[in-house]
Amino acid sequence: MLRDALGRACRFLGYTVQYGCIAHCAFEYLGGIVVCSGPSMEPTIQNSDIVFSENLSRHFYCIRKGDIVIVKSPNDPKSNICKRVIGLEGDKVCTSNPSDFLKSHSYVPKGHVWLEGDNLRNSTDSRCYGPVPYGLIRGRICLKLWPLNDFGFLRASPNGHRFLDD
Repeated sequence: MLRDALGRACRFLGYTVQYGCIAHCAFEYLGGIVVCSGPSMEPTIQNSDIVFSENLSRHFYCIRKGDIVIVKSPNDPKSNICKRVIGLEGDKVCTSNPSDFLKSHSYVPKGHVWLEGDNLRNSTDSRCYGPVPYGLIRGRICLKLWPLNDFGFLRASPNGHRFLDD
């Protein structure tokens, strides 16, 4: 009887480890569901919106200008942030705030991206902490799941004029 119970416990533990590894790989390499908080991506993503973030793009270096990404915060590595990619390595970006009279520009260094929130007046982004290493990107948001009336692919940036083609 003890042997039978021990056998069942070991099988249960084995299945738990197997399914745990499968779940870890799915969330690490395929993607997952993310609840966004904060006003920095309004109007595209509102506070408490639920989105799907896929992780394959970052592994295959397929992140493009205009994509919305989940990134480890450069200021607090324990938290993630949600921002739009404005520039990739080698791109010329506007580094000043929209309200600044004189505009300043810079080039994104190799291995980095320039990130900004869609709500430029209420976003802590690359204008504050500079270019972000590509390795901090966790995934690319591709679909809004909640609220249901907004279900679908994400809309284009309301700040498309900040993308420079130089």
